[in-house]
Amino acid sequence: VQLQASGGGTVQAGGSLRLSCTAFGLSSNYIWGWFRQAPGKERGFVAGINWDSDLQYYANSVKGRFAISRDNAKNTVYLHMNSLKPEDTALYYCAVLKNVWRWVRVSSKYNYWGQGTQVTVSS
Repeated sequence: VQLQASGGGTVQAGGSLRLSCTAFGLSSNYIWGWFRQAPGKERGFVAGINWDSDLQYYANSVKGRFAISRDNAKNTVYLHMNSLKPEDTALYYCAVLKNVWRWVRVSSKYNYWGQGTQVTVSS
């Protein structure tokens, strides 16, 4: 299984970015998650979405600004980031959870991880 993330970059505060992550070697019924890690900080949960897209969960810090979506036909997840703030600067990771929804926020429960894509928001 391989996850490939893309879409990171540098943007001014208030701007938008869309991250993508595609899974290779996976079949069906898995949960997608996005996490991020800023320098000197632990990796933290950003957003998660289940297979049917009827369950989504967001960290409070991004609620109302970020939106997660997925295209199962393409085995791809997206993170639409709007109204970006300097504190959103981090390395963003996509991940796959082949377990129950209740673990969506717990990074240690995820089975596969992407390589990370850098998002930098300038003030």
